Order: sequence, then C-alpha cells, then structure tokens
Amino acid sequence: MNSKRRSLLVSSFIGFAILVGLDQWTKGLAVHYLKGQEPFVLIKGVFELSYLENRGAAFGMMQNRQIFFFFIAAVVLAAILYMMWRMPEDKRYRPLAVCLMLVAAGAVGNMIDRVSQGFVVDFLYFRLIDFPVFNVADCYVTIAAFCLVILVMFYYSDEDLACFQPGRKAGKEQDS
Repeated sequence: MNSKRRSLLVSSFIGFAILVGLDQWTKGLAVHYLKGQEPFVLIKGVFELSYLENRGAAFGMMQNRQIFFFFIAAVVLAAILYMMWRMPEDKRYRPLAVCLMLVAAGAVGNMIDRVSQGFVVDFLYFRLIDFPVFNVADCYVTIAAFCLVILVMFYYSDEDLACFQPGRKAGKEQDS
C-alpha cells in the first residue's frame, strides 16, 4: 500500500471516528436533557428538539427488525470498504470518499444504538412540515445520498466509476 492510499484511508477513518463520536455525543445529550421532558422549542412552530426512541427505520417503518437493520448496515459497510479500497488516489475522488465516510458514519452511529439499546435515539423535529423526528446520523446519510446523486449525475463519468466494477483493476492500474 502506497503512502497516498494509506493517507486517504487514515484520514477517512479519522473523519469517520469524529463523525460517529459527534453522533453519539448528540444522542447522549438528547437522552440526558430531553428524555421524559417536553420538547425544547428552538423556533416556535418550526423546529424543536424532541426525544424519541425509534425501533424502526426511516419514518418509523419496519418496527422491531433490529437484526435486519444490522444486516443491511453490515452490507452497506462492506460495500463502502470495497469502494474505498478500489478508489483511485486522485484528488478527483475526494468528494466521493467524503460521501462514503458520511454514509458509513451514519450507518455505524445508528447501528451502535440498535445494538446497545434496541432502538435509535431521534431528537430533531421540523414541526413546520411535520417531518419525522431524526438524528445526526440520519443527517449524514441524507446529505451524503444527495451529494452522491449530484456527483454521479454531473461530476463523475462512466469511465471515472469503472474502477469499482468487479474484474477491473483498481486506481490508475486500469489504464495499463
């Protein structure tokens, strides 16, 4: 493994650890200050902090399917590791690396809750549009998914993404 690849993997891991830590810290604050309390209104009628124990997926779907969610998170993490390993060292791929890091941090942040508590702590609530209560890990995944769509549609070409196809050589080696 060359120094550029090692640097990318190390910096991605450090960013990942910081993001997971931030997610867990905010959830800890939510448990400590919001659990059993009335919602804390930040902008009346618009945004508030409201404690919720979510035993399902997005929007509360598929309640109490923790093993299924753990399996999905493991598959997502395996795909991210594969992509990080195959990703060329070119700076052009840094936005993709950041998006993958965000998805991984979001998946792990919620997986930690599911494994340790049997539910995910949610606490961010947009009352104005009555959007389901969510958390920081959910923000990571949502932002990353949006950015990935933009990157794939407008930034990366099919040739740029060919390195992730099975049977193709990783990185710059594919041109030789």
